[in-house]
Amino acid sequence: MAEADFPVSPEILLRAYAAGIFPMAESADDPVLHWIEPKKRGILPLDGFHLSARMAKMVRQGRFRVEVDRDFDAVITACAAPRKTESGETWINAPIRRLYGALFEAGHCHTVEVYDGDALVGGLYGVRLGSAFFGESMFHRARDCSKLALAHLVARLRAGGFTLLDTQFVTDHLMQFGAQEIDRRDYRRRLDKALPEKADFYIWPKGEPDSPEKVLAALRL
Repeated sequence: MAEADFPVSPEILLRAYAAGIFPMAESADDPVLHWIEPKKRGILPLDGFHLSARMAKMVRQGRFRVEVDRDFDAVITACAAPRKTESGETWINAPIRRLYGALFEAGHCHTVEVYDGDALVGGLYGVRLGSAFFGESMFHRARDCSKLALAHLVARLRAGGFTLLDTQFVTDHLMQFGAQEIDRRDYRRRLDKALPEKADFYIWPKGEPDSPEKVLAALRL
């Protein structure tokens, strides 16, 4: 269904997530949204997250400051920027920026942001419903800082009582952390169970850097 033919509101977008559907665009210039419901869905089991010894050391050192929900616009802009390995296209178009910005203002979209001093060097964003978190996109400008953002996200979700981390698809990058591919029926079963359950994204307060000790404890490392 196209954005131009049927304007999508934030409320409709949340209903789509609750039904197991998410939007994408062909490119940044594409004026419409395309609704996706994969036959095989990527998830990252929160109780099976794998963090390498090198990444655990990176968390422990605390060289980078990690915060949440500080600068959504900067995060989605960075996520939309072409990667060196891409042709220059992005699936984050104007309607997606508008909708997820509205979800952020409503408290249903969240960011994890990695800073080196005042410079934003990595991060991710996603949508929260019940005890489910739907990861949308991540980026890095410094080595391994998207991985660091993911580790902090998983720790926060575990500490806050979340039960489902949806990655949409499985990539080689995500497989190193324990991502799995499940069929649509299994995904819907897990989603239906997660939606009515309560979880707290702000189990660690907004406006304060994440504590490396709390992160590692939540990851049981």
